[in-house]
Amino acid sequence: MKRYSQANNFSVSMLGRLYSARKEQNFNYNILTCCLVLAVLVAIVALTPLSLYAAPREGQPTPDFKVITTSGQPVSLDNYRGYVLVMDFFATWCQPCRESIPHLIEMNRKYGKQGLQVLGMSADEDGERIVKDFANAHHISYPVALAGESALTDFGVRSVPVMFIIDKKGKVAGVFRGFTDEMARTTEQLIKKLLAEK
Repeated sequence: MKRYSQANNFSVSMLGRLYSARKEQNFNYNILTCCLVLAVLVAIVALTPLSLYAAPREGQPTPDFKVITTSGQPVSLDNYRGYVLVMDFFATWCQPCRESIPHLIEMNRKYGKQGLQVLGMSADEDGERIVKDFANAHHISYPVALAGESALTDFGVRSVPVMFIIDKKGKVAGVFRGFTDEMARTTEQLIKKLLAEK
């Protein structure tokens, strides 16, 4: 009986050690996995060009772009040389984007004959039909196009709305993120100033 008890204690002790060793092995495996994942993420960030994250700043040349509007018209930056251009990056599901539309329509109506052009650049991924329906429902009077991945990357768009105001020479004159009444006043003042320039 004593021998059975000693054997039983030995078995329980051995099982306990095996369990502890296994638990420690799993813990070490989890730490190793986390370290590897972190190393891969750091490498991806380090190897990704900074241009992917950087929006063009005031005074810099506007990145070239080529898009097709929802009416089928191909447009590029060259189409807007000599004009003041407002590029509005938006999405149909974005509430602040919806709030900015009446302001853009008004700016287009008020200053269009003086040389202002507005181009809506949709960041939507669900296709042209949704964007076209959205433009019709909101009575958008300026051209709208799907921005596409390359334009979103070149302009550093990570959130919407973001508005780029481009001068007559093709340089970025202002970048505005979000939408407020104060921003609407500021953008109108900038547009008037740029239109007055030769």
